[in-house]
Amino acid sequence: MTTQAPSPTELPRIAIEYCTGCRWMLRAAWMAQELLTTFEKELGEVALRPGSGGVFRISINGEQVWDRKHDGGFPDIKQLKQLVRDRVAPDKSLGHSERAAD
Repeated sequence: MTTQAPSPTELPRIAIEYCTGCRWMLRAAWMAQELLTTFEKELGEVALRPGSGGVFRISINGEQVWDRKHDGGFPDIKQLKQLVRDRVAPDKSLGHSERAAD
């Protein structure tokens, strides 16, 4: 019996809401690119959502995992990948980005 891969609508959806007035679209797009590259088989979508008022929020299936105002700035990419991995692919290795610095 072959196991069929989940359809994109069954896979997790990430939304990155960014402040247009602050010009954070490039940061949001770069983070989206990094997530799609790292989790190419585990994610169904990464959406960019324009916002205002200094917002920079990241959610997975509607559950907020990062808020710039609450969490104190922007996540570094290693931190963001770990947050996403822990929710969508807990057994996935992130390779060299998980190793402790010497």
